[in-house]
Amino acid sequence: MTGPELARPPEYRYHLLRAAQERFGRNPGALDPGKLAEAHRQADRTFALETLVLGSPEAQGLFPPPERVDAALAEIARRYPDEAALAEDLADNGLDADALRRALQRELTFDAVITRVGARGAAVGELDLRLYYELNRDRFTRPERRTVRQILVTVNEDFPENRREQALARLEQIAARLEGHKQRFGGLARRHSECPTALKGGRLGTVGRGQLYPELDAVLFRLPEGAVSGAVESPIGFHLLLCERIHPARALPFPQAREPIRELLMERTRRNCQKAWIAQIRRAAGTEVLS
Repeated sequence: MTGPELARPPEYRYHLLRAAQERFGRNPGALDPGKLAEAHRQADRTFALETLVLGSPEAQGLFPPPERVDAALAEIARRYPDEAALAEDLADNGLDADALRRALQRELTFDAVITRVGARGAAVGELDLRLYYELNRDRFTRPERRTVRQILVTVNEDFPENRREQALARLEQIAARLEGHKQRFGGLARRHSECPTALKGGRLGTVGRGQLYPELDAVLFRLPEGAVSGAVESPIGFHLLLCERIHPARALPFPQAREPIRELLMERTRRNCQKAWIAQIRRAAGTEVLS
């Protein structure tokens, strides 16, 4: 680590290390000057904000339990093969075990302050929940799905029986045997399908739009329940599809949506409260610290 970095307090060097890892996946010493400058700008912002928050009245009397700091240290240590490797990496970044513990204490205290401030948010009432549900019903609708089986004959020009024309002819012969006898689909799939699902009688399972090849998707979602398609070509070969069951689109009832909505609105309220508080302490400090 160079002279300018070492002139900073160890807690700042922790922020710089974290910024370099988050943005570029490398330690500061391995960055070129441009990327190092970016990491410094991010570290300047996060360290200044952390210092501002820790100096607020809300931070008074808040101390992370030693076991939480120990757990955070242990989590970092698990990334290294042994203690010597950890100590060497810390030294390369102008840190040691004591400095890392202090930096983690600051970080955990910062989190505790932000959590405390967020808890001041207004309670979310039943009317708020119901209104959100009514205004966002599309978010609580499960799209139509279909349970499907398939028989696949692959196209492979290296094998005479799987060249395109031959593969299509083979599949059409299977389709002819299914005429009026869709109950044979599973047995024919087990004997003739070249898909691993043959072991399950061709059962692909229950799928929504966009889960299959577009060519299959387009045909499957036009089939009536219980109907078998004609030959459908995809990038891997020819398919017969059996639409076993249609599961219509279904709206999630409000009682089931209530708790997810409550958590979403409470998180939104917490975030708004935290942002407003940070803006307030910035104004009080006369600083333009960025989040």
